[in-house]
Amino acid sequence: MRAVAYIRVSDMSQIEGHSLDAQERLFTELCKNRGWEPVRIYREEGKSAHVDAIVRRPVFRKLLDDVTRHEFDVVVVHTLDRWSRNLKITLESLTTLGKHNVGLVSIAENIDYSRPEGMLFTQMLGAFAQYYSSALGTHVKKGLEQRALEGKHTGGIPFGYESCWITNDKGEKQLRCQPEHRGGIHVHAKEGPAVTELFAAYATGSTTLSRLASWLNGRGLQTRNMHRLPDQNGNLVSGPRLFTTSSVRGILHNPFYLGKVSHKGQLIPGLHQALVEEAVFTTVQTTLKKNSGRSETLLLRPENEYLLKGIVRCAYCGMPMWSQTYYSGQRYYREHKASRSHGVCPSAGGAIACHIIDDQVKQLVAAIELGPRWLEEVLAIISLKDEVHRVKDQRLTVIEKQRRMGKAYVDGLFPDGEYQRQKKLLEMELESLVVPAANAAEEAGNLINNLKNLWSRASMAEQRKLLLTMLDAVYVDAKQTRSIVAIRPKPPFKPIFQVAATKEGSDIRIINEPVQGSPVFLVETGEESALSSLRVDSLIKERRAYGVEFVSTSIV
Repeated sequence: MRAVAYIRVSDMSQIEGHSLDAQERLFTELCKNRGWEPVRIYREEGKSAHVDAIVRRPVFRKLLDDVTRHEFDVVVVHTLDRWSRNLKITLESLTTLGKHNVGLVSIAENIDYSRPEGMLFTQMLGAFAQYYSSALGTHVKKGLEQRALEGKHTGGIPFGYESCWITNDKGEKQLRCQPEHRGGIHVHAKEGPAVTELFAAYATGSTTLSRLASWLNGRGLQTRNMHRLPDQNGNLVSGPRLFTTSSVRGILHNPFYLGKVSHKGQLIPGLHQALVEEAVFTTVQTTLKKNSGRSETLLLRPENEYLLKGIVRCAYCGMPMWSQTYYSGQRYYREHKASRSHGVCPSAGGAIACHIIDDQVKQLVAAIELGPRWLEEVLAIISLKDEVHRVKDQRLTVIEKQRRMGKAYVDGLFPDGEYQRQKKLLEMELESLVVPAANAAEEAGNLINNLKNLWSRASMAEQRKLLLTMLDAVYVDAKQTRSIVAIRPKPPFKPIFQVAATKEGSDIRIINEPVQGSPVFLVETGEESALSSLRVDSLIKERRAYGVEFVSTSIV
């Protein structure tokens, strides 16, 4: 028979003594006298048998896991109190032993559950444990129902609240609120206001669960996770976690923040303080239901790709516009519904279908072209034309030196070591003879020249990457013209757009001079949507009233 020993001391001071060694010696002698095969010894050091959770005794839990794998036939303990002093743990563990036909032997008390009658006894204990568990569950349900009817929370305290009681170092509960709040809980100083802001933000319909999760995480807040979930190493652990769309959704669905307790599908007025008004809570539930049929806009899925996501801006206030797909499947670029922290935008709440603006971007890509002498013009703009010619002449001089030195080496006029040293120096000099700004401008121009071909073969995600390479912003007027009115290229592309032209017959026109010293270019799109001088003047006045100066009054 295969035997294992479970030996334990509850006091850390006993670990260095003879208690564990003595228990191990008695186990070895018992196996020798009975002819059992000693397989393993489970040593639990400094763990009390009074605890009411097996998980707090890791070695004991490991032993029970090995029981289910049939790794031994009998467990030996010195006394039963070494096994457990908690009735619940005793019943649960003996049930596991009986279910897998593993015996239990106590040396000091001469108890042997390894024989057939002992096995029967452990199985009887298992039946009793099941009855005890069922009865306990009935009483627990009764207690929870009574708490709910009294308006008290059941289960864990939700995020945003905390208990009026704390547990000191001795494990004793102490009241920290004088007097105790109704229901025994009160609003958490940091989490409570965050919950209120969370509901208010989502009720506006201008944000997503993903953005709210990022907002909470950015404030250093974490969930009240009580479930054991895998960590980065795959181990199941419980404890606070970063917020996700799922955890934010759970908060927004919870009527507890309305000041009510949910029990068996009914909402009962709670004793705790509400964090959300009924009108706001109702609006949030309606918004959640409306958005439940669509994916989050922050998830990079094919159906949720947006050509101008991240670079589309309001032409009036200059702030980012949202990219969103509604439940109907319609996709929009839309302005924020309320204040943007520095004034109310004249275009607040405005929206325009994505395909309208995306089509205008495609027209721009197809229409833009560079002349035969574009690079020379660009270098003149960035005042590097002379520098580029100077560096080019120097490079030709170095290349000629390399040629002559190579010929001399072949003719045997250069020692091998000296040749290698001089060759390396010339290579390093050649590498240093560059004009970074000019090189960047040339690469940018080559991209523009090849843009039409690259665009035609690219997916929407790849097209967006091309735009992100070239542009910092695309300004859209969602109020009057419902079109693109300006673009802001990245620094290397600014001189390229200054020399760029648009093909004849296209409905796109770029005003080549950047506006008021800023790298922003006015764009006219289509005959019907093109800006007339009157409409431009009107638009400029509104922007100036708002404090935004990025368009020019001179349209050629």
